[in-house]
Amino acid sequence: MLTGPPVHRSVRSSRMLMEVIGFLKEVPMFRGLPEEGLKRIVGLSREEGYRSGAVIFREGDPGETFYIIVEGTVRISKFVPGAGEEAMAFLEKSEYFGEMSLIDDHPRSAMAIAHTDCRLLVIDKIGFWDLLSSDRELASQILRDFCRVLSRRLRETSDRLVTIFSIARAF
Repeated sequence: MLTGPPVHRSVRSSRMLMEVIGFLKEVPMFRGLPEEGLKRIVGLSREEGYRSGAVIFREGDPGETFYIIVEGTVRISKFVPGAGEEAMAFLEKSEYFGEMSLIDDHPRSAMAIAHTDCRLLVIDKIGFWDLLSSDRELASQILRDFCRVLSRRLRETSDRLVTIFSIARAF
């Protein structure tokens, strides 16, 4: 199992630019954004490749970036004392993770692992906030979906907690 450092590639050629813009149109957070806004997002991003089993980030790491899955599957896990790694989610193409680091200055709350070989689009926190600060309409559209995804994930977490508490009460 190869788990070396990520392979970085910036988006430079016009063909690559159009490919990435086409991909971003599939990502719920960016769906419906104008072409100019998508170009600005591409300008902030870089591509990273990870081999299956590679750790993208660990719980407790500083959060300076967020990731959009271009290809592959990413496993989001937490370490549970006495039980080991517990997979919280498996994310696939067009889904994103690490977004909590864009909102707060807290360390990563979970670990992200390449479950399969992955290609990820990476956006840094500072560039992301600079973009939102410079374009209120774009910011409104992006943050609206951001909130929807965070809300959905919170509901899923609440449902999991109810299940866990129900199982615990049975014993």
